[in-house]
Amino acid sequence: MNKLQKVSLCTAGLLPLAGANAQQASAQPSPERPNVIFIFTDDHAANAISAYNKALTHTPNMDRLAQNGMVFDNCFATNSISTPSRATVLTGKYSHLNGTPVFNEFDGSQQTFPKLLQQAGYTTAMIGKWHLTSDPTGFDHWDIFPGQGLYYDPIMYTAEGGTRYKGGYATNLVTDKAIEFIENAPKDRPFLLMCHHKAPHRPFQPRPDLREKYKDKTFPIPETFWDDYATREAALKDNKMTIADWYTNNDLKLTPPPGLPSDSLAKWLASSPKMLVVDGDTLRGRELIQYKYNRYMQDYLACVEAVDESIGQILDYLEKTGLDKNTVVIYSSDQGFFLGEHGLFDKRYMYEESIRMPFIVMWKGVIQPGTRNHDLVTNVDFAETFLDMAGVDIPEDMQGRSIVPLMKGKTPKDWRKDFYYRYYHDPNEHGTPAHYGVRTERYKLIYFWRLDHWELFDLKKDPNELVNLYGNPKYAKIQKRLTERLYALKKEVKDEDQFAYYTLKSGIVPRDKYAKDMKIVRRNDM
Repeated sequence: MNKLQKVSLCTAGLLPLAGANAQQASAQPSPERPNVIFIFTDDHAANAISAYNKALTHTPNMDRLAQNGMVFDNCFATNSISTPSRATVLTGKYSHLNGTPVFNEFDGSQQTFPKLLQQAGYTTAMIGKWHLTSDPTGFDHWDIFPGQGLYYDPIMYTAEGGTRYKGGYATNLVTDKAIEFIENAPKDRPFLLMCHHKAPHRPFQPRPDLREKYKDKTFPIPETFWDDYATREAALKDNKMTIADWYTNNDLKLTPPPGLPSDSLAKWLASSPKMLVVDGDTLRGRELIQYKYNRYMQDYLACVEAVDESIGQILDYLEKTGLDKNTVVIYSSDQGFFLGEHGLFDKRYMYEESIRMPFIVMWKGVIQPGTRNHDLVTNVDFAETFLDMAGVDIPEDMQGRSIVPLMKGKTPKDWRKDFYYRYYHDPNEHGTPAHYGVRTERYKLIYFWRLDHWELFDLKKDPNELVNLYGNPKYAKIQKRLTERLYALKKEVKDEDQFAYYTLKSGIVPRDKYAKDMKIVRRNDM
């Protein structure tokens, strides 16, 4: 669809269900107005999906989506951190224009794609991890975790209040509620279901049966695991995301010494062991670091398997009811994640593992099964894509492009050849300096502006981003061209450094409707 020159649907308020009745005759589910299920996880690296990488794990149901749809190999976050990425997905705007550059409160009064779909006659639901502080808007039904949410015994909130699910596991609970919504959704209207999981976010707490399944597994260390950060020391020297030094007793699920007072217990949980006795062996140095890496992978991939099972349950339900014929199923995550590459866990940096998002779409009758796309797409494109799928006009002020033509195998000749990235959260407890940059199909230029440090990578010759070419005379012309393009893009997306100095004292939002539960989350889940 063409973007609207005059936006008539961009009111901030919700459209009541009764107000949609007049539209229902034209809002019947149809090939032109399919149901949309958007399954979204937190911190799921593309490399932890076998459709992207068969060497690490097996995800049969994500592969099932891929076999019946399209895999996007070059989908990227434009600010690799959870809350900002989610705000970008909802609004189709970069962080500096949607007002959510860090873990600050999302302004729910602004235009979002769920509001526009709701106004166009869709029944809309948000279930699971919201992580935007303000209440969801644009949804006929919502049932969300407060803040990060908990893996075990989670609390979930609706507009009416909160419920703690004793004995519940977050991934299973979200799945059950998602299927319940589909079962009860009006049959005379298409629906949008946002099924958002907490997993596999830290502290990587698997379901007991899957923890048992993975407890003895070992995994090959990544090629860059022992990276010494030569030529990139300025950007990485102070980071607090190395498995060696920052994967904690709490992450390792170690049992604390008995009798520790609360302040000492907190320090113990947050510390990273330098020596560990495992099955009678004393581990130090590289042996200990590799042990930490294996424990990380065991728990992380066990959490991923629960999500994969969830996808299988939803696909089974759609096939059993025949809804698969007119339902688009999208799987993605809010950003990528380091799985030991460069010795790291977490995200934030503009390096490939951090910014690369999984993006798999099944749309029967539209997408040719088992296909792949290699064009550059970003999370800024998601909102326009959802609107285009539904035949809803796209507001002129959205900053991305609909990916629907790519899904149909018809990439426009003027499709982007590069994109803009900016990470703001500096200072922060993870030690990642603020930076912005441009990534093209072959090159990447990053500027850590507070450090006045530049990095340039040739992704064709150096896909692992180990050799910083900035200042290399052989790349002088490329460096000049990329620098010019970076500032042209910065201007094009209207980044005027609006939030360059906007920081929070911690990673937790200072204001939250669910303050009591946020304290629970902070203690146990960050």
